[in-house]
Amino acid sequence: MTRPPGRAGTRHLPAAADRSPNPLGPPTLIVIAKEPLPGRVKTRLTPPYTPREAARFAAAALADTLDAVASASRTLGVRPLVVLDGHPGHWLPREFALRAQVDGPLDVRLAAAFDAVRGQPALLVGMDTPQITPAGLLRAAARLRRDTDAAFGRAQDGGWWLLGLGAADGDLVRGVPTSQPDTGARQHTRLRDAGLRVVDLPVLRDVDTAADIAPVATLVPRGRFAAVAADLRSRSCDPAGARETA
Repeated sequence: MTRPPGRAGTRHLPAAADRSPNPLGPPTLIVIAKEPLPGRVKTRLTPPYTPREAARFAAAALADTLDAVASASRTLGVRPLVVLDGHPGHWLPREFALRAQVDGPLDVRLAAAFDAVRGQPALLVGMDTPQITPAGLLRAAARLRRDTDAAFGRAQDGGWWLLGLGAADGDLVRGVPTSQPDTGARQHTRLRDAGLRVVDLPVLRDVDTAADIAPVATLVPRGRFAAVAADLRSRSCDPAGARETA
């Protein structure tokens, strides 16, 4: 992630009166993701893991995330969307619509993802929290439809793991610095400064470093992410086994 230039002003945001919960229907669930290729994903896991092992974690986290989003989308009766940096592979379920990420820093890419469904209700998540559940996503969607303009889930590292908007608008994220210890706080302030009613969701832990793997894996013991963690842990403890090489 890169820090975007410029200031995070709000002068171009629509008036709060235009941002009541959208009556058009349930939100589209969006996953913003990167193709899980060695050397391009989860680079902060290396070391102690190799680039290939880091990519395995990324692929597993993405698969668990897509499972949860697909299940919640089926319940809502909407088609989920992946906004992808890279090329789709066998890991992408056919039920997902697909859009390519635009070029630019992360705030620009997030803004474009929301603008793809501008004016419609939407929930956006990343691929770093494989512990998300369909039930949790459905609760966030219900809050959007019932009594709030925005649903916001902070991450333990200071960022955020979910942003739901009753009326999707990229201007609500464009220009907010990313990958900073106060990214979540700044994004929350941006939403409130726009006059939105914001509901806070539970704080979750992103998988960014090796220290995050075990705590997150214990939350989803039957998921793909936990299976990769267990496999690599057993290999590292086996004196006769060799770790994968990049």
